[in-house]
Amino acid sequence: MKKEDVMNILDWKTKQSNVEVPFFPARVLLQDFTGIPAMVDFAAMREAVKTLGGDPKNVHPACPTDLTVDHSLQIDFSKCAIQNAPNPGGGDLQRAARLSPLKVQPRKLPCRGQTACRGSCTSGEGRGLGRAPSQIENTPALCPFHLQPVPEPETVLKNQEVEFGRNRERLQFFKWSSKVFRNVAVIPPGTGTAHQVNLEYLSRMVCEEKGVLFPDSVVGTDSHVTMVNGLGILGWGVGGIETEAVMLGLPVSLTLPEVVGCELTGSSNPFVTSIDIVLGVTKHLRQVGVAGKFVEFFGSGVAQLSIVDRTTIANMCPEYGATLSFFPVDNVTLKHLEHTGFDKAKLESVETYLKAVKLFRDNQNESREPEYSQVIQINLNSIVPSVSGPKRPQDRVAVTDMKNDFRACLNEKVGFRGFQIAAEKQNDAVSLHYEGRDYQLSHGSVVIAAVTSCTNNCNPSVMLAAGLLAKKAVEAGLCVKPYIRTSLSPGSGMVTHYLSASGVLPYLSRLGFEIVGYGCSTCVGNTAPLSEAVLNAVKQGDLVTCGVLSGNKNFEGRLCDCVRANYLASPPLVVAYAIAGTVNIDFQTEPLGTDPAGKNIYLHDIWPSREEVHQIEEEHVILSMFKALKEKIEMGNKRWNCLEAPDSVLFPWDLKSTYIRCPSFFDKLTKEPAALQPIENAHVLLHLGDCVTTDHISPAGSIARSSAAAKYLTNRGLTPREFNSYGARRGNDAVMTRGTFANIKLFNKFIGKPAPKTIHFPSGQTLDVFEAAELYQKEGIPLIILAGKKYGSGNSRDWAAKGPYLLGVKAVLAESYEKIHKDHLIGMGVAPLQFLPGQSTGSLGLSGRETFSLAFPEELSPGVTLNIKTSTGKVFSVIASFENDVEVTLYKHGGLLNFVARKFS
Repeated sequence: MKKEDVMNILDWKTKQSNVEVPFFPARVLLQDFTGIPAMVDFAAMREAVKTLGGDPKNVHPACPTDLTVDHSLQIDFSKCAIQNAPNPGGGDLQRAARLSPLKVQPRKLPCRGQTACRGSCTSGEGRGLGRAPSQIENTPALCPFHLQPVPEPETVLKNQEVEFGRNRERLQFFKWSSKVFRNVAVIPPGTGTAHQVNLEYLSRMVCEEKGVLFPDSVVGTDSHVTMVNGLGILGWGVGGIETEAVMLGLPVSLTLPEVVGCELTGSSNPFVTSIDIVLGVTKHLRQVGVAGKFVEFFGSGVAQLSIVDRTTIANMCPEYGATLSFFPVDNVTLKHLEHTGFDKAKLESVETYLKAVKLFRDNQNESREPEYSQVIQINLNSIVPSVSGPKRPQDRVAVTDMKNDFRACLNEKVGFRGFQIAAEKQNDAVSLHYEGRDYQLSHGSVVIAAVTSCTNNCNPSVMLAAGLLAKKAVEAGLCVKPYIRTSLSPGSGMVTHYLSASGVLPYLSRLGFEIVGYGCSTCVGNTAPLSEAVLNAVKQGDLVTCGVLSGNKNFEGRLCDCVRANYLASPPLVVAYAIAGTVNIDFQTEPLGTDPAGKNIYLHDIWPSREEVHQIEEEHVILSMFKALKEKIEMGNKRWNCLEAPDSVLFPWDLKSTYIRCPSFFDKLTKEPAALQPIENAHVLLHLGDCVTTDHISPAGSIARSSAAAKYLTNRGLTPREFNSYGARRGNDAVMTRGTFANIKLFNKFIGKPAPKTIHFPSGQTLDVFEAAELYQKEGIPLIILAGKKYGSGNSRDWAAKGPYLLGVKAVLAESYEKIHKDHLIGMGVAPLQFLPGQSTGSLGLSGRETFSLAFPEELSPGVTLNIKTSTGKVFSVIASFENDVEVTLYKHGGLLNFVARKFS
């Protein structure tokens, strides 16, 4: 850190967007899907340092790092699905049983003679109750008939049992990492999602080191690290490779950002939830254009938002494109911290310090507003209840317009919104026989409804609203059709606490929203498979069926391959659409169903008032719940505590492992970087269009049985039941390279339809992307990728850059990039090239079948213009999209990992 850097920040009016500044975060947050490749790289770096003659014991994170194991949860058991055959994935259930001292011991519970009880507590009556539950290390649920305490649902125990078995190797590697690396703490499975745990337990507000106080800040390997900004802590997601550099004591280098002031005014109407506010803010900010900027909220409307409302808004920051969105600490923040058990002396110190350094804000009584690069206004009065979809989180639809909008999507051409269903087929219905009864499936039928993900589950008001709506629905005699895959996967055990204590949990269970565990589950594609009857009906009618979830991503095919329309909605609306059974409904004029007497029940009849929700929230979201979560984290759980792991300086790689493998990034590492080499006669591996996401580049969900990764795993002796997911296998570069561009929705212009295929031009064969790249590498042919606008949008994933690098991709040529992904490419030594403004493959007449050649100048500089020559004789200019000298240096080293490894040796 230099004085010049400080002066540049102070001179922000002239220097913003023009200079680079280093930033040293106070700590790092990892989740397991993105954390495991980071820790594998650290382990591999120890090997590389030893090979170059250095001391591997010197390789440690210098920055405090917390790793939360939350993404490995899959829904193997749900509703009455204790009878379901679990998918053991990569684990062995007998082996899993040895890992865990907990066993399922069903026991009968006495009814205690309550006359109001409508059935036996162990009978399993009512949808979703299953067999008698067993005790688990977590909070008690309630008897669904007379609200007496009973052990937690057996589904949680069962899912956690399979999770530990399936992910045994990964968990043992994590435990080894926590033993041998200083400054690494692992939060075990079953505790909660990374962002929720970050809010409730890890956040320090103000840090102290050697008697010096400084503000808490955090970066992590997940784009939704921004959630903590709602608590007044500066945090955002960066690439896995950049995170590793921070862990090693290097700064994050960023362009001094513009700070956009977003003034919130007015107040929202009673039917609007915080999720509606989130979707409204998301759409507005995306329309204004805040990509790459910081957003700070201020104004009278901010004081009306609780901390959980603020964190929900901050969580969705990547969806409106800002680097981060920030709510300064104010009196609401302090009250929240006091409410959640923050140490009183620490809280006083925090308040005194923040006020002394002018980081404390009084939204009601500030004499003058802060200075911003730009100010925009959002009137909360203008926000109405909404959902987002059917394919992108930024496409907001007012609930009142939902039916008309869905019908319009059926008519529109296939694209970001349309499905192009012929008019004469839009009212088609297919008979479905399920569990002894007949139903009708049609366009708009809901087949997946999930209350999941940290985005909404951090907010007690919307979770309790969902519970109260479920209670009123059950009391009115409404139900959810049994073929709909429903699930409730809270962000943390605290949610179970207050849903249980408030008495709404059994009603959610009666509607099928039974707690399946704590993790991302459906939000990352880990939903239970749909029944064969439903799949056959969808296929028979070529139906546009729907998934509705309270998550933050709804790209087509993410939830399930056969579910074409997916909508993000608040938890109470997820429950409402599940009851309705369709999104093709006007809640204002059409009933959800009828009560036993045949009376129509409308949504407004069962929608809880804000006063009802707030009363329950005040009564049950209490200090003891936060304390219980902290105790759970500090004590761990029996499975984790009993898990054995090696204690060696170097990790003992198991050559037979299909989960953890020493990556090949350092195989050709030398002490000094070689001179930049030209890219000559490169073939195009893929010719892609606009908005190619990291889901397309590096999927995190299930491994298709016909994929290159499946062939690799099959050759290693695994059955399809043991494949697990790409997310769980991110510690194995062989699987992840084969999974690169393996998304079935990938649209490669060479193929002309969605498929993970491409053409190997020397032979003319149509192959899996990996197989084509493998042939090119054997032939010594470099590769490039052609793309349109916003290449690499979506969640940040380091494998979206590592994978192409290992496929032999030397450069990507796109019209524009998502910044995080562009940084990843540089971090792996892949050159991000950009067409000149207004140019594209179309305007230049490029088919992608040509070969491309370019050379780098000896003194490569940020933003330099390069000339590309094709085999057809066409020559055109592109921009080398390096933003600063640091990025140029990293590219010259062949990426950040090589740069850091050389420093250690």
